[in-house]
Amino acid sequence: MTTDPPTRRGSGGQRGAPTPASDESAFDDILHVLGRQLGEAGEQAAGPRGRRKLKKATFEYDDSASAVHNMAGGSGYSLASNWFTQLLAQLAVANSITKSQLCVFLFVAGGQVPGTGIAQFTQQEITDGLNKLAAQKKDGKKITRSTVNRAIKALCEYHWLEHVGNGKIRLNVTLWFQGNSTAQHEVLAEIADDHGDEPGAFPNGIGPVQHQEEFDFGGTLYHREERTG
Repeated sequence: MTTDPPTRRGSGGQRGAPTPASDESAFDDILHVLGRQLGEAGEQAAGPRGRRKLKKATFEYDDSASAVHNMAGGSGYSLASNWFTQLLAQLAVANSITKSQLCVFLFVAGGQVPGTGIAQFTQQEITDGLNKLAAQKKDGKKITRSTVNRAIKALCEYHWLEHVGNGKIRLNVTLWFQGNSTAQHEVLAEIADDHGDEPGAFPNGIGPVQHQEEFDFGGTLYHREERTG
């Protein structure tokens, strides 16, 4: 009795394991199958005598979630607490902050280095920046450096700003921040390392110095302060 001859193996050798297709190739396959099915459906609908082939299929996509905001100017944009934005207006109407304090804060907030919560300004640079338009007008009213100095001191007492070095001012990033959420949490962790988590430490306990009539804004009490400058 003779034994069966050994089974021949293909000349191509052992086949390798198939590699997983990429997302793009899988998507192309889906489009190919879809297009073929649409073509076949069109041919069947037209009947055997008047067969027509699909010429074109159009796909529309939603806007990308990572699309960039379209904001005025070339300095980027920041995220601001809606509660705080309305509070600024309410405090101004109530004479609980001065015009100079409001102007200094907004100018500093708009000059943050992205992702840091830090604005790199000296007091003279803030003064010059605020006077940019006034300097172009005849007899334009300007703010003085001493007024800027007093405003920054008050804003630090409110815990809206904080000095972190020569020519560096840190914003309370729970109120106003230029950057994404990951960067904000990193800044908050850095602030916590510097100050601890005590309720009265920066950036907590925000608000003007409390003196007279109480105003209740969203559960946080603020007191009216007469304007002094």
